[in-house]
Amino acid sequence: QVQLVESGGGLVQAGDSLRLSCAASGRTFSSYAMGWFRQAPGKEREFVAAISWSGGSTYYADSVKGRFTISRDNAKNTGYLQMNSLKPEDTAVYYCAQRRSTLAGAATDATEYNYWGQGTQVTVSS
Repeated sequence: QVQLVESGGGLVQAGDSLRLSCAASGRTFSSYAMGWFRQAPGKEREFVAAISWSGGSTYYADSVKGRFTISRDNAKNTGYLQMNSLKPEDTAVYYCAQRRSTLAGAATDATEYNYWGQGTQVTVSS
């Protein structure tokens, strides 16, 4: 049974940084691409960042490019999202997700991900 558990969210001020973690269990973490998505109140879930199974390829939404960094530590079965220069518009629940198929590439479409965490709240005050 695949389980993803996010942590690291919180309340910060604009300009601050946070690092989200996604601890995975239930299968070989290093074989699967993962992504981060977010959902703000009243809005649809949107893509934030994705990383290939090897970590060799990364993708970012234009809104976070240059501020956020996605990474993974396959030895620790954990993915990360480093968020710098946070803005109030980054306020949302952040979810990590993992693709179903072994060695599939990173994807920006949420429908390509089959496993999801419960989410962690990030609130950025102005």
